Amino acid sequence: MKNQIVLIIDFGGQYNQLIARRVREHKIYCEVKSYKTPIEEIRAMYPNGIIFTGGPNSVYLDNSPQIDKEIFELGIPILGICYGAQFMAYSLGGKIEKANESAAAEFGRTDCTFDTGSLIFKGLKEKSVVWMSHNDHIATLPDGFRAVCHSNKCPYGAIENPQKKFYATQFHPEVNHTEQGFDMLGNFLYNVCGCTGDWTMEGYAQTAIREIREKVGDGKALLALSGGVDSSVACKLLANAIGSQLTCIFVDHGLMRKNEGDEVEAAFAGSGVNFVRVNAGERFLGKLKGVTEPEAKRKIIGEEFIRVFEEEAKKIGKVDFLVQGTIYPDVIESGTGDAAVIKSHHNVGGLPDLVDFKEIIEPLRALFKDEVRALGIALGLDEKLVWRQPFPGPGLAIRIIGEITPGKIAILQDADAIFREEIAKARLERDINQYFAVLTNMRSVGVMGDGRTYDYTLALRGVSTTDFMTADFSRIPYDVLETVSTRIVNEVGHINRIVYDITSKPPATIEWE
Repeated sequence: MKNQIVLIIDFGGQYNQLIARRVREHKIYCEVKSYKTPIEEIRAMYPNGIIFTGGPNSVYLDNSPQIDKEIFELGIPILGICYGAQFMAYSLGGKIEKANESAAAEFGRTDCTFDTGSLIFKGLKEKSVVWMSHNDHIATLPDGFRAVCHSNKCPYGAIENPQKKFYATQFHPEVNHTEQGFDMLGNFLYNVCGCTGDWTMEGYAQTAIREIREKVGDGKALLALSGGVDSSVACKLLANAIGSQLTCIFVDHGLMRKNEGDEVEAAFAGSGVNFVRVNAGERFLGKLKGVTEPEAKRKIIGEEFIRVFEEEAKKIGKVDFLVQGTIYPDVIESGTGDAAVIKSHHNVGGLPDLVDFKEIIEPLRALFKDEVRALGIALGLDEKLVWRQPFPGPGLAIRIIGEITPGKIAILQDADAIFREEIAKARLERDINQYFAVLTNMRSVGVMGDGRTYDYTLALRGVSTTDFMTADFSRIPYDVLETVSTRIVNEVGHINRIVYDITSKPPATIEWE
């Protein structure tokens, strides 16, 4: 059974991924498509609705992104947001102008008044706060449109043509700062588009398992298993689909968190798949000896991982399919249309060039991280793996500042384990999106047992984020931090000072290296 679908047409906005997440949160499947997507392709997808994203351009300029105006003739409900609202108005005969004295630019939290007779504002409060971010404004409405929202500076905060099922908001309903934004999107999706919310992970699992079985047939598949949530859920899904035809290779590079290698192995014992653990810690440490530059560490670890994986893959014999844990943010962040490329994603970097595979299977390619976790729960995966903290591929190598040694790895493993244990005791593990310890290369004077010490400074890091592209430092209660600090200094050798990182992203990154 085919799911209902909403298309998000990307005009280069910074919130395109967030719009998609909000639609999925309403249990409705959606995809982000470039504004360059041919109308024939859009028509062939039979979408229940279309959403135009924001964007940094002025719609009246010759080089501004514009989709074929035939999109307004498809008979499909459309919601325009910010630039998308201006594009809709401009394309249908309205006028867009730069901000002036009568209609000034607006940025940030803005009080607005809504016409709750509009389907998209049905059941909402008449007055609330929205998030505005615009230099241009709609000066003249197209024929058939009327205003259904205004602020002190913006007479056309939202407009509608209910006969055509066209709606547009100058503000951003997808961001948390817009108080009733989630419900506004829900009203558009359900009241206007007629969606029913048929997107569930149980249904996704059934469909994916069937499609995997059809594709693989009697062939074999290979998965590089890191133990992270994406590869673990991919493994569980493939195991349910093809069982012993799947081989999972877990390369333990010796830079995992405390006991993590054993936990990953235990989680997949008796799973019905061929699980191969390769203990390659000494091999990786040998390659990293004397290396201090973080990017050099990453490249060495990535290259060595490929070498180990290649060697193990050859032992298995002919394998038809490579499984990758690519998820939807990887696809979006790699760029659609004129949207900024945040970072390019090449999962299991370069492996298809090294091993002869017939095809790559990416069973999670349509899912966001929270959906991957929900799928893992639906498949019966151990919750410890489903809610495992995000962990970089190079592991502790980039959480140890300076040269990596076995002694430093042991120190950081013990300290990080205490931090994670106390966060769990405080029941904060679901509230803090990522938290970990960093062993700095800085030493300082301390006093322990009436004696002078000169030992390492350990940094603790905790962030709150929805998309990991921006993040705010987490306000961990002082009593929890005090307990963590006391335990680490008393239980872990060679650390005499603890600091907490209170820098957000930007200007910092989440990881230190």
